Amino acid sequence: MRVTVLGAGVVGVTSAWYLAADGHEVTVIERQSLPAQETSFANGGQISVSHAEPWANPKTPLKALKWMWREDAPLLWRWRADPAQWAWGLRFLRECTAARARANVGAIVRLGLSSRVALKSLRTELALEYDHLERGILHFYTDPREFEHALLQAALMREYGCERMPKTAAECLAIEPALADSRIPVIGGTYTASDESGDARRFTDSLARHATARGVRFRYDETVTALLREGGRVTGVRLASGECLGADMTVVALGSYSPLLLRPLGVRLPVYPAKGYSATLALSDGVAAPTVSLTDDGHKMVFSRLGQSLRVAGTAEFNGYDTSLNAARCEALLRRTREIFPALAAVSKVDYWAGLRPATPSNVPLIGDMTTAGLAGLWLNTGHGTLGWTLACGSARLLADLAAGRDPGLDAGPYRF
Repeated sequence: MRVTVLGAGVVGVTSAWYLAADGHEVTVIERQSLPAQETSFANGGQISVSHAEPWANPKTPLKALKWMWREDAPLLWRWRADPAQWAWGLRFLRECTAARARANVGAIVRLGLSSRVALKSLRTELALEYDHLERGILHFYTDPREFEHALLQAALMREYGCERMPKTAAECLAIEPALADSRIPVIGGTYTASDESGDARRFTDSLARHATARGVRFRYDETVTALLREGGRVTGVRLASGECLGADMTVVALGSYSPLLLRPLGVRLPVYPAKGYSATLALSDGVAAPTVSLTDDGHKMVFSRLGQSLRVAGTAEFNGYDTSLNAARCEALLRRTREIFPALAAVSKVDYWAGLRPATPSNVPLIGDMTTAGLAGLWLNTGHGTLGWTLACGSARLLADLAAGRDPGLDAGPYRF
């Protein structure tokens, strides 16, 4: 088939790779001049199946209300005169029941485990280098209530095959000695030895080069303005230049911008941008910085070692498509980092970044074709929220399996729109 993939972030490039591996003629359209320049550029760096608890859970509504007026809150909802935001918010509340949260954890874990296997295979096959570390991910806690909740979530994830194991405070310090200097004592944690970390931008850029060598055509600095439709089939795309590109299969992997492209076709895609922040700290030799990837659940932050840098990322701000940096939220990342790792207070070179993470109300991504919506030829691979890097390879392989009519090895139902 002639396949057009829209978007050259980590999800779009992995989609292009697996579809090209099946022998399809693949073209990727990207509005930036290089791959991975938006949401995949400076994310948290974790391959974290253990981070499968969705934002939508019974505890979140009350927390969100308490955080409503805090500029540095881990999750900040800014009310806007935006019907899409309100509709998304209502769907989000519907997903906050215990039963829905449990089902969503299962869907995320299953796809995450599949994705982690696919990533390892791809890394071995292509000898990819992207500052990856296979030292697991440690969730650490400084609040007893957060730790108690984490133990329940870890037990649930183990039911679905993610070996997230409880750890005492002493065991946490043995796994990551840099936590010993924390100004707020670590009281316990959970550890998933099979999780990983690595630079999503470097991975995507490297895989794009391999895809080009395989025959995938990348068209950078091109903006898609519309999907072309004939009857009940999407037949291609129109570019800002006026050029029309025909395709047998069009894959929408535009992250937060996916619903904007589908709206003129009458499709209300339940994806809304959740702005996340990151700070990248340049490390000098000998500084007491972590090498194990860490998650600070209480503050919705992650820490990943990327070579001679430490990537600190987190928080979620629902504020439409604004990507500007908020000084208070940037400072919150740095303040917490210095509380946990006092030695990093001396670091002077810090690069801040913000990107839009495409969130569904359930945190479960949307993968599959749109034939039942009267849009044959149109496929989705979007809505991965904070887990785009974690789920990218598995999502792309699932997409390729469905397109080929193969058994994907897991139930694709939870990911269909």
